[in-house]
Amino acid sequence: MNKTCGLDVHKDSLFACILDEQGKKIFEKRYGTLTPDLDELRTNLLENGCGRVAMESTSIYWMPIWHVLESDFELKLANPYFIKQLPGRKSDVKDAQWISECLQKELIRGSFVANDVMQQMRQYTRQHRRQTKSRVRLEQQLDNQLQRCNIRFSNYVSNQGNNVSMRKIIRAIIGGERDPVKLCRLVHGRTKNKHGETVITNSLNGVIQQADVEMLKQCMEQIELLEKQQATCLNHLEELANKYFAEEISLLCTIPGVQKFSAWCILSEIGNDMDVFQKANALVGWSGLRPRNDESAGKIQSRKTLHGNKYLRQILVEISWAATKSGKSFLGKKYNVLSKRMKSQKALLAITRKILVIIFNVLRTKQPFDPKRNIQAVVA
Repeated sequence: MNKTCGLDVHKDSLFACILDEQGKKIFEKRYGTLTPDLDELRTNLLENGCGRVAMESTSIYWMPIWHVLESDFELKLANPYFIKQLPGRKSDVKDAQWISECLQKELIRGSFVANDVMQQMRQYTRQHRRQTKSRVRLEQQLDNQLQRCNIRFSNYVSNQGNNVSMRKIIRAIIGGERDPVKLCRLVHGRTKNKHGETVITNSLNGVIQQADVEMLKQCMEQIELLEKQQATCLNHLEELANKYFAEEISLLCTIPGVQKFSAWCILSEIGNDMDVFQKANALVGWSGLRPRNDESAGKIQSRKTLHGNKYLRQILVEISWAATKSGKSFLGKKYNVLSKRMKSQKALLAITRKILVIIFNVLRTKQPFDPKRNIQAVVA
């Protein structure tokens, strides 16, 4: 039995406790979280002959510690939910000692930790999603500002944020144009033919003040900046994906509903090595798509899904919506059958689980999705 170390990680400090082969405490110390402090921690662990280290996955604070120690030690990242100490006296030192004891007695099952390439891709995909939310919020603010000026053009177009005519009108207003007839000339002919040129012209006749122009200008500048940043994220993401996951991307794109960006997001979250999860059921549970087993006295109390990787779950739900739009596909037909005997949300979640199992088998077998057979039948 090797010497083990437990780390209780916080934002500005961490506590280390080393146990020897007999389970006796031989070293404990409080460290800061600056790089010199982490280097000192690594030196102390090496001096004490510690071979294995475990820590809780506390927010993102464990990441720099992992990067410093991963080259010299066997590391395990523990889910705090599974190693909570029994009620009683609590201290940071005791928490570190408890983690070390759990590691020594093989009670900790290490969590999945993405490699460097996946972590870089995760940063790009998650930042892109955050930027999308910010851009949508600004587009709504832009429309509200126009409504405040009694410019009702958004009532007659869809996709107000990316509508070309809407962008031209806003830029013209910012540039000083107020004549509704001239503004109407910027509108696409299809929109004028559908609703009538008179209606569109009247919708562009508003009361615009200088403060309104300034708000529109600021919103447009922020939207354009976000679009530029999103394009940069996508370029870097595409470079990494094509360099390390070119084959896997082409395989995933054979699955209904999966496009390139969806494939990038999937690979950034789960990678291409399915041996980490062993079985498709383990991946489904890790992603938070498995219904819980809450039964008492023969009655089912709840079937609510478990907590899991929310970023993976979000992109899978989007893929499911796209896949179920076609009633001719296997997944679309399955959704139509399920939605007749359960709520549409539950039916969609069932399709989401099925798609994740398909993804697992496609990556495991390195074979494209074949709609003529049920790929779930492949033995893991």
